[in-house]
Amino acid sequence: MNSPQKVSFYTLGCKLNFSETSTIGRMFADNGYKQVEFQEGADVYVINTCSVTENADKKCKKVVKEALKYSPKAYVVIIGCYAQLKPAEIADIPGVDLVLGAAEKFRLLDFINDLTKKPKAEIHNQPINEANTFVSSYSVGDRTRAFLKVQDGCDYSCSFCTIPLARGASRSDTVSNIVKSATEIAASGVKEIVLTGVNIGDYGKGEHGNKKHENTFLELIQELDKVDGIDRIRISSVEPNLLTNEVIEFVAQSKRFVPHFHIPLQSGNNKILGLMRRRYKRELYAERVAHIKSLMPECCIGVDVIVGFPGETKEDFLDTYNFLNGLDISYLHVFTYSERENTPAIDFEGVVGGSERADRSKMLHILSEKKRRFFYEQNLSKNYQVLFEADCKDGIMHGFTRNYIKVSVKYDPVLVNELKDVQLVSINNEGDVDIKEAEEILVH
Repeated sequence: MNSPQKVSFYTLGCKLNFSETSTIGRMFADNGYKQVEFQEGADVYVINTCSVTENADKKCKKVVKEALKYSPKAYVVIIGCYAQLKPAEIADIPGVDLVLGAAEKFRLLDFINDLTKKPKAEIHNQPINEANTFVSSYSVGDRTRAFLKVQDGCDYSCSFCTIPLARGASRSDTVSNIVKSATEIAASGVKEIVLTGVNIGDYGKGEHGNKKHENTFLELIQELDKVDGIDRIRISSVEPNLLTNEVIEFVAQSKRFVPHFHIPLQSGNNKILGLMRRRYKRELYAERVAHIKSLMPECCIGVDVIVGFPGETKEDFLDTYNFLNGLDISYLHVFTYSERENTPAIDFEGVVGGSERADRSKMLHILSEKKRRFFYEQNLSKNYQVLFEADCKDGIMHGFTRNYIKVSVKYDPVLVNELKDVQLVSINNEGDVDIKEAEEILVH
């Protein structure tokens, strides 16, 4: 009896990519493939790429090289955003056999034949407007948390962003399909679901270019709140103009939706927001933060911000810095602007030098650490429920409170995927929080 063909996956980029990789993995399993670890040497390597930053492109080349080191004759498939945007460039990477665009990636098995390596990579990449259907996806590899895709694509035209070119128009799964997936996730024993998408606040637009919202994001979360067996539902990221007061107020009273919002800002300067073609001014952002904190004082608020955008003067950057410094937020995700082909911003005047971009990034990273520490300090001595994860490094494992405070304890396999009521005690040298339980102290 022949042993099954082995497949391995490597995912670059966002939570949405992880959910899609997991779904493709189940397709391979249904077709008799055995999934193995990357370094075990597979017959097929599937690399799901990102193209949000320059580094993501370079990482793809490095991962291909590593795959062929472990398995020189492996059949290498590249999918994802980079594969949609630059298929010819990927086809030139030594060792790549198949490149699939956004409309083709979920039909990957249709394109794999005898796994014979090709002298030149085969490309199947339709224009992005052909990527107009929705494929349900969720990840269940992590026993603690699952990423559930509810929406794909984006109809916005931010001047720095290639995502609409890589993922196509905004489209969504149906409420009934999403509830079905959430029920399946609950049955697997996973205790937390993270809702993912490209622009999930725009949830409700249908397939094939149907721009009518069949349901709103509020209606979706109201239905998900009824799914039994899931302890926590976390919203990954919502545009400030789409994060309505009604959504905030619903989360505030929900037993399942956790007090944690990640809200992209990108700049705290209205001139730069205009150049970026964002759909709000900073005043609206400040209103959203204030409303969240008025209803949920313990809520964690994360912020995306870009530094070094063309036209951003030192005064503009300081305006952003001071705006963020004055906001009651919990942490920052800082991105250094990088030029992307086929975006309007690449032709903008006022290019910021590389060293200046790096200096601004460093300033905001330091501010982020201050914000995070202050947020943690505000919560010390309080009692929270922690969901422990399976990670273990140097004998230490971690978990998160509902409001996304990271705690660390000595590794205990019994705690994995368990919810424990604890008290937050102190911030340790790694910047995480030590805790104590009623019965014993779990600190290191």
